[in-house]
Amino acid sequence: MGSNAVFRLKGALIARVAPSVKLLANAEKQIEVARWLESVDYPAARASAVAQPVEAEGRVVTFWESVAHATVYAPIGDVAALIRRLHALPLSADIELPELRPFGSPDEELPLFSGLPPTDAHFLRQRIEWARETFPLLPFVLPRGPVHGDANVGNVICDDQGRPVLIDLDAFAMGPREWDLIQTALFADRLGWHSADEYRILVEVYGYDLTDWAGYSALADMREIAMMSWLAKKAELRRHPPPLLKP
Repeated sequence: MGSNAVFRLKGALIARVAPSVKLLANAEKQIEVARWLESVDYPAARASAVAQPVEAEGRVVTFWESVAHATVYAPIGDVAALIRRLHALPLSADIELPELRPFGSPDEELPLFSGLPPTDAHFLRQRIEWARETFPLLPFVLPRGPVHGDANVGNVICDDQGRPVLIDLDAFAMGPREWDLIQTALFADRLGWHSADEYRILVEVYGYDLTDWAGYSALADMREIAMMSWLAKKAELRRHPPPLLKP
């Protein structure tokens, strides 16, 4: 159900397969970001030292060093520490990150959401239109800079020595840092996926409580819209799956 198909190959090599060549530029960005983070010794997924990304059978493939033999998610304090450390990094002059647009550019066509009933699809498109218009107008207070774009406990795993590592670099962009904090706040405040104590740890480690910010409620709404849009697109794929790879 993820955005990429992930395969463990021989040894400690991971292949991530994006579903379309339209995602080539994003794959190139991921590799550039991974090389930059490695150059500053930031604990993130390491791109394999091969010429990549690779186009094959209408897909885009990237290759990565395995973080660990088993998937163990890092505790929330380590997640907060990695986000704080990322936000303190100056961006390399060799990298040009795209502007953070969680809902696409204003002139971009809205998703059809053909996997949903028409009334639900129409409602979700209306919410996306609202988010597109409102997101740039929010009263952000944290400094702009590189953001992971999908920072949450599911994207920080422990290596075999128990050290936290940031993974899934697909959504890296330039934008307001609040976007990297909203998921943990939302998970605790609205969804109950984190306890109040866990959220308090994030606040203490990162040094900022997003729920006290004037734009919190609107940004939380937007993150919920983004989450639902992602799931709705998966429903569309279930109805109209892409052709299988050749054996």
